[in-house]
Amino acid sequence: MVQPQLSRPDVAIRRAGERGTRPRVLTVIDRVSDHGGAERFAVGLALQLQAERVDSWLCTTRESDGGALAAQVAAAGIPHTVLGRRAKWDVHRLGGLVKLLRRERFDVVHSHMFGSNVWASLLGRACRIPVIVAQEHTWSYSGNPLRMWIDGHVIGRFATRFVAVSPLDARRMVELEHVPAEKVVYLPTAYIPRESGERRDIRVELGLAPGTPLIGVAAVLRPQKALTVLLEAHARLLERVGDAHLVLAGDGECRRPLEQRARELGIAAHVHFLGARDDIEAIISSVDVAALSSDYEGLPLFALECMVHGTPLVATDVGGLSEIVEHGVNGLLVPTRDPAALADALGSLLEDRDRLAAFAEAAMRSAGAFSIEAIAERFADLYVDLLAAVRR
Repeated sequence: MVQPQLSRPDVAIRRAGERGTRPRVLTVIDRVSDHGGAERFAVGLALQLQAERVDSWLCTTRESDGGALAAQVAAAGIPHTVLGRRAKWDVHRLGGLVKLLRRERFDVVHSHMFGSNVWASLLGRACRIPVIVAQEHTWSYSGNPLRMWIDGHVIGRFATRFVAVSPLDARRMVELEHVPAEKVVYLPTAYIPRESGERRDIRVELGLAPGTPLIGVAAVLRPQKALTVLLEAHARLLERVGDAHLVLAGDGECRRPLEQRARELGIAAHVHFLGARDDIEAIISSVDVAALSSDYEGLPLFALECMVHGTPLVATDVGGLSEIVEHGVNGLLVPTRDPAALADALGSLLEDRDRLAAFAEAAMRSAGAFSIEAIAERFADLYVDLLAAVRR
């Protein structure tokens, strides 16, 4: 079987600037949002490409959330079309995308996430866009036969390349969804800096004593994140580190069930639901250890943020996390759905401050390969190489 292309950081690359004019690239994503890793990466990539090597345009199917990232898009002067969809059945709104594609004659359309990938690949091909790049950021690649078929036989057919954010995801695209292997390419996501706000110590905000052992996670509170496992792990951890506290930044459909589960476990006084926050990096910098208990991931931006800020991460060994967390060097990996293993890993770091400090230093050293500057260069090279191939 032909293997998917695994684009590596050390591969020698040719720069678009050596080949003439800047390619015109349209990024298509659901919305501009400060919350959600895929949205932040897609928009951050478009901004970086505009600053360097690409004539960057943006099309979002829904209104933005009006946060800092939307302000950056406006300040950068990137042309931004909003289609105004309110529900997935508002298909008629996609006529605006067709008009945009026909009028502007883009070289590349780069879409992100399932819905945008479907429509961008179909409409982009119908409008004769030379290169269509679809990118999937996170899903389990199982359990939804219709979606698997669409990935393999619609997006996989009409897109020029299908980007996976981890080698594992690339293999699953080929083996489970039957995306043609020659169309699959691995390119990781990147650290997207957030605007610096007030640097608050979360312990002071919560009324905790200085030095209180603190574990943190920032995520959309949805089933994929398996945060009940983290709560159960924290209950076990408190038997070992009795003054440990857990903070969860983010909101979502699972918040109320999670709050109820914390009460059932008798740990509500040691668990703090912070809701949606705009100071995630301050929270990451405040905690001793970060944790991810997800059932599946692509390559989560939260993990990259932890690396940059020197916060060791304990995470389930899923998706691309093993690409950035070197077990026993800059973090720890544990099996999914195993609260005992998660509690043991967290406890081992909280009880060994020297090891914690060594992990923090190693994490910061590893972060450079995932800068937005480095990753944007690799995407620009992908666009130019694909354009050169179709124009031969």
